[in-house]
Amino acid sequence: MMEQSVVVNGLTKRFGDFTAVNNISFSVSHGEIFGFLGPNGAGKSTTIRMLCGILTPTEGSGTVAGHDIVNEQNKIKNSIGYMSQKFSLYSELTVIENLEFFGSIYGLSGNHLKERMEYVLDMAEIGKRRRERVSSLPGGIKQRLALGSAIIHDPSILFLDEPTSGVDPLMRRNFWELIYDFSRRGKTIFVTTHYMDEAEHCGRMALIIAGKIIAYGSPQELKSELHHDVYTLKVDNFIRVFDTLSALPFIDEAAIFGSDIHLLCGKGFGMKRELSSALKSSGVQEFSLEKIPPTLEDVFVTHARRLGV
Repeated sequence: MMEQSVVVNGLTKRFGDFTAVNNISFSVSHGEIFGFLGPNGAGKSTTIRMLCGILTPTEGSGTVAGHDIVNEQNKIKNSIGYMSQKFSLYSELTVIENLEFFGSIYGLSGNHLKERMEYVLDMAEIGKRRRERVSSLPGGIKQRLALGSAIIHDPSILFLDEPTSGVDPLMRRNFWELIYDFSRRGKTIFVTTHYMDEAEHCGRMALIIAGKIIAYGSPQELKSELHHDVYTLKVDNFIRVFDTLSALPFIDEAAIFGSDIHLLCGKGFGMKRELSSALKSSGVQEFSLEKIPPTLEDVFVTHARRLGV
């Protein structure tokens, strides 16, 4: 059994003068849930398409399930499951017809195909909808059907590209329960997302901005490597106060989180004393300041600011 399901070295993809993915390197262990976290346009989907054998890299090398991503693209396609952002389903076909189609693409037939279709219907809890057209299904059901179509051939590696985009929080939680179940069965999960809370579910992750990996490790490692103390400030008229705080020399980062403000300063800095003085000088008397553990969003924002994004 391979220790590394995915290995990438110096991967680059250019479209004319535009560099979508810029010299990235990482690896994904067998059975790991690996997250690729970044905003829209960061290069996540381009990377996943190269790993799935859909796009050919401009430079660099890599293997997926032991197959070369440049020279063995067809072997990769038969070894993985891939769920794209837009749920590649046929809307005029029924649920069962979609499963028959995708199963046949992967070479399944006869009783084996029927067994796998029943497994998917049960896993996705959509057996009662098997005769319904996909066009009539709600978004969460389409999502589970798309996942089922991607794993109908029982692949060892599953690539999920923004799988929960556009579905409600409950559907997102249910979907992650399915992902955990696959991981417990020894499957490798590679998932792209721009949701910070989802990234917390991953064993390790890479943060990517403008085609470059800016940080790499487990969620706890990335947060512990942040060379700042983080505080949350609760105050009335927080938008006006935010502008004042952003100009203070000892505030390295300020970001609005709901109706609170997260503030980053150098480790060990006397934040409460200095901030209290600055706020009172600007006429703010009532506020609450508390030191908190950093979040992945704090990590991401800090790295992004350093790059001028």
